[in-house]
Amino acid sequence: MKEIWIIGIGQFGLLAAERLAKKYNKHHLVLVEPDRKNLLQGEGPNRTLELMDGVSFLDQRLNLEKMLEWIIPDWIIPALPIHLAAEWCLVRHGLNGLERMAIPSEIDHLVPNQVRDPSGNLFVSHANFICPEDCAEPTKICTVTQKKHKTDMFELLGKIRISKFQPIAVRSYQLCPGVGGYRPRQLFDLLKQVENIKGNFF
Repeated sequence: MKEIWIIGIGQFGLLAAERLAKKYNKHHLVLVEPDRKNLLQGEGPNRTLELMDGVSFLDQRLNLEKMLEWIIPDWIIPALPIHLAAEWCLVRHGLNGLERMAIPSEIDHLVPNQVRDPSGNLFVSHANFICPEDCAEPTKICTVTQKKHKTDMFELLGKIRISKFQPIAVRSYQLCPGVGGYRPRQLFDLLKQVENIKGNFF
C-alpha cells in the first residue's frame, strides 16, 4: 500500500490529514509528532501514529542504506514550524562538516515580505497577508487579491545570486487545497547537490 507521511500534527498537519484522507483514500497515512496530545488528535482509519520528532523520524526512515526495512512514501508533507528538508540535510551531513550560518542581509532586498527568526532562518512570501488555509493555488490569478501571480517562489529563490552563496530550491507541490509536499527523490537529490557544492549555500 502506498504511504503519505505527514510530519507535524498541529493545526496544519491535522488539516492535511483530513484532506489527504479524502483525496488519497487508498493511501496509508503516517502521522509523526513528538507531542502525544497533538498526535492522538490525528487518530483515524488507515493511519499509523508515530510519537517521534519529525527530523529524527525522517533521518531513520528516509535512508538509502535502509530502504529494504521501511516503506518509502509517495509524498512527504512538512507541517511543522521548521524547514524540514534543510534540517534533515543538516542531520545527514552534520558529521561531514556542514554547519548552519545566518543568511547575509544582502538577500533582504531580493525577496518579498521577509521575516527572520532568532535562529537566523529567513521566511519569505509573495503575500503580505495570511493566505487562506484552503487556497487552491491557481496558476495565474491570486484568489485573494485577484491579481496576476508573480514568479513562483521556488523559481525566484533558485535564481538569487549573492556573494559566496549558492541557492538550492526544493519545490513543494500542492496535493489538495492548502496542502503541499514533496517526493522523497527530491530530498535525495538535495543531498547530492549539497555534496557537489564547494562553499556556502542557502
